[in-house]
Amino acid sequence: MTSQYFATCPKGLENLLNQEITDLGADQVRATVAGVYFSGGLELAYKVCLWSRLANKVLLPLGKASVNSAEDLYRAAKAILWESHFPEAATLIVDFLGSNKAIRHTQFGAQTVKDAIVDRIKEVRGERPNVAKQNPDLRINARLAKNEIHISLDLSGESLHRRGYRLGQGGAPLKENLAAAILMRAGWLQMASERLALLDPMCGSGTFLIEGAMIATGMAPGLLRARRGGLGFGFLRWAQHDQSLWQPLVDDAEQQLASGLAAGTGEIRGYDQDPRVLGNARKNICAAGLDDFIRVSEKSVADFKKPTHAELSNGLMLCNPPYGERLGEIEALKYTYQTLGAVAKQELPGWTLAVFTGNRELGKAVGLWAAKKYQLFNGAIASELLLYELRSEGEQVKVDAATPATNKTVLNLRECPLSAGAEMVFNRLLKNRKKLDKWVMRENIQCYRVYDADMPEYSAAIDVYQFTDGRLKLHVQEYAAPKTVDAEKAQARFEEILLACAHAYELDDEHLITKQRVRNRGKQQYEKLGGNRSEQGVVREGNADLQVNLTDYLDSGLFLDHRPLRLRIAEQAKGKQFLNLFCYTATATVHAALAGAKSSVSVDMSNTYLDWAKDNFALNNIHQSQHMLVRANCMDWLKNCRQGFDLIMLDPPSFSNSKKMEGVLDVQRDHAALIERCMDLLNPGGCLYFSNNLRSFKLDENALSRYRVTNISAQTLDPDFQHNPKIHQCWEIRQA
Repeated sequence: MTSQYFATCPKGLENLLNQEITDLGADQVRATVAGVYFSGGLELAYKVCLWSRLANKVLLPLGKASVNSAEDLYRAAKAILWESHFPEAATLIVDFLGSNKAIRHTQFGAQTVKDAIVDRIKEVRGERPNVAKQNPDLRINARLAKNEIHISLDLSGESLHRRGYRLGQGGAPLKENLAAAILMRAGWLQMASERLALLDPMCGSGTFLIEGAMIATGMAPGLLRARRGGLGFGFLRWAQHDQSLWQPLVDDAEQQLASGLAAGTGEIRGYDQDPRVLGNARKNICAAGLDDFIRVSEKSVADFKKPTHAELSNGLMLCNPPYGERLGEIEALKYTYQTLGAVAKQELPGWTLAVFTGNRELGKAVGLWAAKKYQLFNGAIASELLLYELRSEGEQVKVDAATPATNKTVLNLRECPLSAGAEMVFNRLLKNRKKLDKWVMRENIQCYRVYDADMPEYSAAIDVYQFTDGRLKLHVQEYAAPKTVDAEKAQARFEEILLACAHAYELDDEHLITKQRVRNRGKQQYEKLGGNRSEQGVVREGNADLQVNLTDYLDSGLFLDHRPLRLRIAEQAKGKQFLNLFCYTATATVHAALAGAKSSVSVDMSNTYLDWAKDNFALNNIHQSQHMLVRANCMDWLKNCRQGFDLIMLDPPSFSNSKKMEGVLDVQRDHAALIERCMDLLNPGGCLYFSNNLRSFKLDENALSRYRVTNISAQTLDPDFQHNPKIHQCWEIRQA
């Protein structure tokens, strides 16, 4: 029988977990914040528990309901057929997350759910199950979000990151699934298959080394727990557990490990200057049964040398240096990071260096250019994984921003000194970046505007794009200078903008995408730009994966200023019929569909954009049977439409005279008629969002006086656009 499951994971690992579970054979896989939904049989759920290197929990949803009072919560929990899940005399514990006005404390929520469970079982069986805080037979997961309770059976038991090998640890050990994710992002899966080396110069309790060796030997991350029998997983004491499905999976995992151990691995070595933590590392390595493959020894970073007992042509150096908390500690740690970069470059040319840090300033002290950066969380600490492709001396030159590049070959902008003008832009970029950093990390924002003609003489829009594959690009769009400005002077200023970008973000030229913003009309807006270079990729916004293209068209496929409106639509779309007019690449529709919209229609006149929309649908497993893409002139399509909608997004261009349409669209002239026709299609209680980016636009309030019109422009601007409130205007319109 096929069921839907939910696998939880640390924030930032959703895409990796999505791919991992897909590779394990799941259907209808969909990532959301801190987890992945998937469908399959019970054997698949067992397989994810045994083989997932990234998940924390595997949950079997049992029920959900609206909760506006403690009585609502009790009724929702008691309605579940608990007697079909609990064996006789089973013990339980309830893990409760979330709160609302009625359920203000997680302890009260857990107590209410527990009471409902034991009351029901007592009514059915005549005796109450007991609560056990240690080693309960069954764990119940209850999550309250937006007045809706989700109650699930926890199939995993204790968190899956606890593999069973950690007997000793240092002061701040990484969780095992985060360590595995870092290894994956650093390319270790491929390296391990090629029997390359893994070195950790600050190995601590050995988590990177053990997780790396488990990958290299093909050891299932849950195998040690499976060997513990009844203490291993939550489902083992579940009334519906099927041992005939579980045992073959364990036997197969044992066989795969035996083959992997026989085949061997590349060199896996760790070093640390603290003999006490090395003692813990050795205990953990032995507990994992990998002491034949991992060696650790006492050595400081400054004393590191490439091992010479065997030929090590290539591999991965990976470490998680201390982050520091107080100013004195941070200053002292800068030397450690600098030493790490210098030693790695000297000893391991051709290798990959991966540094995971929760302190961005210390990360800069490594002194090398990071080819890729990934935003992750170490618990509550916003962190970065920095990947460096180490080159031999002469290939990679680091020049201080304030030092002229005399006697050095200038390779790119990052190695040129800052001019006075470039330094002004550089300082503004750093100021803006510092202002936005906490918001970016807290909300996991991967694309945002960091500069928008803040200084009029340096007139450009600068957007940051962090792709899910780790690439970081700056999209630099020059606003066309007035004719009164000398062309050479305008070009010099634009080059200073690029110089400032290269220094502020420590990027080489290839990571700066440049364009000039001019008004395109008619067919021009759909045509490709010139040039042979193409920069495309996938970015994450909320729960959605979205395809962007930074080079081939004037716009990237994602209007960044409409991010809050898209997320607002996602919050309201569940169970709704959604209409997206002038849909562009249908990013708002992707959000609506992922949030549970019953159906949607997205209309645009451009084949280019609709093909792009199809790619976005495919990325997110959205089926066009419920979510239609329609190529049509929106004005003509509206005249002929007879379907009703609960939620409509109307975001027309300011002006269009495309050859694909009869007549001309002028948003100032035509908006009232467009809105009135949309309101005709709006179901009772529905909502229309109307927006445009014509700076001189004035809403025709008289023509729309019979509707309830609310200007929500300020509410639809995130921190990266609040300094430029004229970027767009937006209204919420409902029937009076």
